[in-house]
Amino acid sequence: MTQPDATRDDATVVAFSVPDMDCPSCAGKVENSVQGLDGIEDVDTQITTGKLTVTYDPERTDEDALVAAVEAAGYEVTDRPGADADEAATSVWKSSRALKTWTSGVFVALGFLLEFLLTGSNVGIAEVLGTELLVSDALFLAGIVVGGQAIVRNGYYSLRNVSLDIDLLMSVAILGAIAASLAFGERLYFEAATLAFLFSVSELLERYSMDRARNSLEELMELSPDEATVRRDGEEVTMPVEAVRVGDSVVVRPGEKIPMDGVVVGGESAVNQAPITGESVPVDKISGDEVYAGTINEEGYLEVEVTAESADNTLARIVELVEDAQSNRTEREQFVERFSSYYTPVVVGAGILVGVVPPLLLGGAWATWILRGLTLFVLACPCAFVISTPVSVVSGITSAAKNGVLVKGGNHLEAMGAVEAVALDKTGTLTKGELAVTDVVPLNGHTEEEVLRCARGLEIRSEHPIGDAIVEAAEGHDVEAREVAAFESITGKGVTADLGGRTHYAGKPGLFEELGFDLSHVHAATDGGVVTAKSRNLCDRNGCLDLLEDLVPRLQSEGKTVVLVGTEDELEGVVAVADEVRPEAAASVQRLRDLGVERTVMLTGDNERTARAIAEAVGVDEFRAELLPEEKVEAVEQLTAEFEAVAMVGDGVNDAPALATATVGVAMGAAGTDTALETADIALMGDDLTRLPYLYDLSGRANRVIRQNVWTSLGAKAVLAAGVPLGLVPIWVAVLVGDAGMTTAVTGNAMRLSRVTPELEASGD
Repeated sequence: MTQPDATRDDATVVAFSVPDMDCPSCAGKVENSVQGLDGIEDVDTQITTGKLTVTYDPERTDEDALVAAVEAAGYEVTDRPGADADEAATSVWKSSRALKTWTSGVFVALGFLLEFLLTGSNVGIAEVLGTELLVSDALFLAGIVVGGQAIVRNGYYSLRNVSLDIDLLMSVAILGAIAASLAFGERLYFEAATLAFLFSVSELLERYSMDRARNSLEELMELSPDEATVRRDGEEVTMPVEAVRVGDSVVVRPGEKIPMDGVVVGGESAVNQAPITGESVPVDKISGDEVYAGTINEEGYLEVEVTAESADNTLARIVELVEDAQSNRTEREQFVERFSSYYTPVVVGAGILVGVVPPLLLGGAWATWILRGLTLFVLACPCAFVISTPVSVVSGITSAAKNGVLVKGGNHLEAMGAVEAVALDKTGTLTKGELAVTDVVPLNGHTEEEVLRCARGLEIRSEHPIGDAIVEAAEGHDVEAREVAAFESITGKGVTADLGGRTHYAGKPGLFEELGFDLSHVHAATDGGVVTAKSRNLCDRNGCLDLLEDLVPRLQSEGKTVVLVGTEDELEGVVAVADEVRPEAAASVQRLRDLGVERTVMLTGDNERTARAIAEAVGVDEFRAELLPEEKVEAVEQLTAEFEAVAMVGDGVNDAPALATATVGVAMGAAGTDTALETADIALMGDDLTRLPYLYDLSGRANRVIRQNVWTSLGAKAVLAAGVPLGLVPIWVAVLVGDAGMTTAVTGNAMRLSRVTPELEASGD
């Protein structure tokens, strides 16, 4: 009946599946009915998923009362949130509602034959209130009874819940046409029957279209298998994933889906991570590597130690965030909701005036003008107009999720499509973030081993990627560790610590200039064969180096970051660290430019020469170097002052302030990273920069689709409404075009977003 509930403080949150809640008016009735209960704190209806989430006080109401309230609005609570495409089609077109609709259609068709073609057989069979009832009239009434049951029933629930929606308006139109036939002797049974039949068809089309939209999200939910093979007490046991616990060892054979998030503890294989990260090429996994639920083991045997329960794994969080994304409404969606709150009452009022004023003041025929007024009633419900935006947002967000991009709200999707400038962090975004030591230049009589030993002691407690690279290089050379005390990080400059009772420093050249060093005249170590060939070429005949004019610029021009190591009195050596530019970075930046981004800017805390080398390699329009974290924020603020919308792309942790400052914050490599998933507006699940231009393209297309849907549906309603008083729009056209046609059209247009795919691959091709 319900999906798993959660408790928040003293309130309870519970989610129900209400699949028949597939239009704004449906959601309004359900919401009004539930809010009428005592103890309700919040009601969230999602028509694009058929999901109802209620926050309530368990001491004042319970789940049974909530279910009863939903049923009192005329809707059924079911066990399943959705079905696949084939099941959805079958359930719609072979449902009891569909069978009644087809039967109604047969009656309408037979009545039409007698009314307009076989007129000789269309004889009178009875007299009702002084009006003769023909055989065709009886057939039309039969069609109304069969096809209009659900409409009038839902109209009754709408009236009871004080909801001026399409069901109530259609009920009034059908019953009004019958009443006019009896009261004025004008036979409007054909119009009423046609209205009942065509509106039932439109409801089926609307449900089918909505099921198609829901199916895109359902495919995400179905990525994770229902069962897992767990090794316990030396035996393999197959059990539901809900029964698997953290620490269990899960066995995954070739071709099987990995059922849980975890770490490989046995075996090795290539894993297809496309369902989570969007990567097109399988990733090799060995012991110690992280794997995600829903990914596919391609070829080898794997044993995985579970690190998260099924409800908390990466895939489950993605599905939850995609569902919740609907609550973050776009500006256009908010406009549509405000507009529709005025639209329906105005058009209903116009319908009343059209039906009453001409007969009273101009001597028009009552039946004719009442029918035109009822036709306006049919056009008064803005279903297609209201649904045009959310169905587009859901289609875009689920399409993104399938391609490794998690968008945490329709507002962020809309904002990304309007971005004019993109700021990108260097390390881990434009580069791989896999730093390695490339050069060690000993100075003042020290050896390479001594420089690495000192650098390791200083960086062992640092959390910076450069520090990690230096420590890794020292360990690779079996350099002995030193005793470390009084460690301190100097923000944006380097680190300091006591090594063997003496204060040492490691950091940018500027740090040592502040300590009073003359970096233009430094003695190089030239004995013992320690200096590398590259380093020896930098020494003059007297063994001296000009660090600021020769060594440092030369290393930085090669895209390397330079770290000096020494004490307050002596410079011991230079360590150069480099990070490889992502092979897809240049193509991704160019693709952004081709798609319409006006400016791309690289932001980095690295020195200007290194930054220039990377910027030239990837082709950004400009770069800003040697930035402290707060200066990155200032750089983003300057961009937002110049451009309407700015996106900041970073790692989701170190760049958090800048990500939060930008119009849209985009985190790289968020799969398995709770912080990035929670803090970013948009998360690129894998370390694949090609997903950035794909995201921009998708967002731009989504904005265009939303505009098309909103204005086309609104324009169609306006044209039809203008033609009604002139007698140009019969009631069946209002139903077929204004309701069924436009709802199907906007949904189909929105589903085009599911076909948008990345044009670039990670290789940069």
